[in-house]
Amino acid sequence: MSNASQSEGLIVLHSDRGVEDLIGRLKQMLAARSLRIFADLDFSADAAAEGVTLRPTRMLIAGNPQAGTPLIEAVPAIAIDLPLKVLVWSDGGGTKVAYNDPEYLSRRHRLPPELVPNIAGFGALVQKAAGA
Repeated sequence: MSNASQSEGLIVLHSDRGVEDLIGRLKQMLAARSLRIFADLDFSADAAAEGVTLRPTRMLIAGNPQAGTPLIEAVPAIAIDLPLKVLVWSDGGGTKVAYNDPEYLSRRHRLPPELVPNIAGFGALVQKAAGA
């Protein structure tokens, strides 16, 4: 698993897991941490429904209102980046996983330091799910 950021604030990882396997693992790990999955977007299925082909591409949108609400109360604009998202796709040579770097979100929205832990663990969870 390697970490290669392609644009500011975005962390992109390679995983040896397939898209569906990784999505299943993420769902289990999110649930175990009391993170609610608000949406499970299957871009490739949506494309297929319109007669367009797209490699397997899924996004989970997840969070915990107890953790997110204080962030939005402190800095309302952070709601544009909440709930947190993780994108998983096949790039033809493997599986990629992307998420917004929590440190970047903290800087972007100038979060008070005491609220940073509310989003800090998300990256570690995604990295663990992507690992072998």
